Amino acid sequence: MATLLGPEDPPAIEVVRPEGSSEFVLVCDHASNVIPRRLGTLGLGPEDLASHIAWDPGAASVARRLSELLDATLVLAGFSRLVIDCNRPPPSPQSIAEQSAGVVVPGNLDLSAADRAARVDELFEPYQRTIAAILDARAAILDARTARPTSLLAIHSFTPNMPGQDRPWPISVAYGRDRTLAAALIAGLAKTGDFLIGDNQPYAIGREFDYTIPIHGEDRGLACAMIEIRQDGLTTATDAATWAGRLAVAIRGLVNPT
Repeated sequence: MATLLGPEDPPAIEVVRPEGSSEFVLVCDHASNVIPRRLGTLGLGPEDLASHIAWDPGAASVARRLSELLDATLVLAGFSRLVIDCNRPPPSPQSIAEQSAGVVVPGNLDLSAADRAARVDELFEPYQRTIAAILDARAAILDARTARPTSLLAIHSFTPNMPGQDRPWPISVAYGRDRTLAAALIAGLAKTGDFLIGDNQPYAIGREFDYTIPIHGEDRGLACAMIEIRQDGLTTATDAATWAGRLAVAIRGLVNPT
């Protein structure tokens, strides 16, 4: 089996506030644009690695601030989605993308089965196991202060535009089978300012292309949703803190989202 990570690489997962008191658990699948040193730059230049094809710019900053405001446990993926996308089922062609937004990723071409397996085993599986372990532990002992089950919220960001698609929403809430939590969040966000809120825009959650929310949220019967914030509204730390603050207000205003 090929080995991907070396001692010079950062951890594959970061957990913030593992003992957080909030009933919300936060995840950030595309938190980082770091590439393992053994993979170099995947054949890409610095502009590509700084762009949205490598990660969700601003999402980790929002997630960290929201974790702080809510005292919520947060799990962040430690490496770029170009190495392996932690929110894609491993069989999906988008799991280890050979191209993204029209950009060819040379380091993902013609990979051996062993190389693919190393990315799954060392990056994808540890991230997903960490989320599962946190949720398992919380399910075993419900928070006596709230007597409410865990809710799962994924934090993402999206590009202001795509070819052929106008994206006018500064923020959006996406969901799959159950809109209950998403509807409550949309209503709560609407009270925090005068801006458009996307309802399953620009993405809806589906099992063909999404993994974290369907597997850890829907399959467990948890209230769950995905927050998408437009990246041109996340260019500064102040921007990220502002959106985290709005989300915190909306979440604190929820009454029995399940």
